[in-house]
Order: sequence, then C-alpha cells, then structure tokens
Amino acid sequence: MRILLEVIVSTLADAREAVRGGADRLEVVRNIELGGLTPPLDLVRAIAGGTSVPLRVMVRENAGFDTNRGELNAMRRAATAFAGIGVDGLVLGFARDGQPLVGELCEIIDAVPGTRVTCHRAFDTLTDQVYAIEQLSAIRQIDRILTDGGDGSPAERCERLRRLSAAAGERLTVIAGSNVDERMLEMIAATGCVREVHVGRAARPGHDRTARVSADLVRSLRHLAGL
Repeated sequence: MRILLEVIVSTLADAREAVRGGADRLEVVRNIELGGLTPPLDLVRAIAGGTSVPLRVMVRENAGFDTNRGELNAMRRAATAFAGIGVDGLVLGFARDGQPLVGELCEIIDAVPGTRVTCHRAFDTLTDQVYAIEQLSAIRQIDRILTDGGDGSPAERCERLRRLSAAAGERLTVIAGSNVDERMLEMIAATGCVREVHVGRAARPGHDRTARVSADLVRSLRHLAGL
C-alpha cells in the first residue's frame, strides 16, 4: 500500500525541498515551534505558485486549542483569504476540557463553504474520541482527522490508529501525525493502519523542527511509505 505523505512547511524553500523529495501534500504553517499557527497569505500564495502539490493551510491563532472572539474573527478572515486562492483545504480544531468546540469550528467552516477541512491535533485532547468522530462526521466539509495515536510504542499507537480509522469508516480519513519518525512510519506501512501520514521533524536534519526541510530526508520517508 502506498501511503500519502504530507510534510509541514513554513517557507517557500521548505516547500520546494519537500516536493523535490516526493511529498504528496504540504501543510503550510508559521511558528512551527508552537505547533503551527496561521501563516501569512503572501507565503501561501508564493507556495501555491511555486509548487505543484495540494496545500492544506493551518488556521490557528495560539499555541493551545481553545480560542476567543477576537481570534475567531481573525481566523474567519484568514480562512476566507486562503479559500480565495484555491488551497486544497484548511487545518482547524478547537477543544476545551476534553470536549470539541463544534460551534467555534463551524463558525470558521461556514465562512468558506466548499473548502475541505482537516481537524488537527485538538482531537488528541478529547475525552471520547470515537464519539468525537461521530460529531465531526456530521460536518460535511471535514474530510480528515490528524492524530498522534496516543502514547506508547509504535505498535500500540498503530493499533489505536487502526481503531480510530475503523470508527471513521469511509467518511473520514485518519492521518497519523506528530512523532512520526522512520520507525513509526515503517510500522504504519507494515500494519496498514492508516493511509496518510504527516511529518515535521522527520523531514528536517537532526529532527530539529526549526531546520529547513531536506529533500533527501523526505525522499527516504517517501521510500518507507511506498513509492
């Protein structure tokens, strides 16, 4: 099975290296050291014009998963701008006290009808993830959920990812992300627990999230994920 490889990028140079190494899709962010925040529109436009793969763009205004009215207004404006240049989708997610903030999520999504959405790792803070999948499945524009699969060994994480994928069924695609290194990717490929993976540090020298993406490292990951 060939696994789709999504690489986090925060510059045009990152994006070009990722594509040169064989990335299938890019997630565009700023402040990767904070887990990724909303990038500038000019950067997204430059990457869209300088690469040939789909872009998903982070829409997030702080390093946590909660939000407020001022941030929601800013995110609605950003989401509208990104949708206007035809990105493949947006990356969103809000949670508080173990519960998804569905109303806040829909407030952003409703501003960009027709634009697809990945629910990011706010999902990993939720108390009942299987029920959350049911809630997210009801929101038509959400087509993906990004999750780390929890703590533990690669085998334990892959088993959780398999269960979440089964709960998601055909409606949603589960993406394995966060701490997906070479060993974890090999286990994902061996078990077939998910069809898509999301990498950040593994695509950078020394697993330094502030380093530039390396085409050679992406190429190695692409090989592990199937050619």
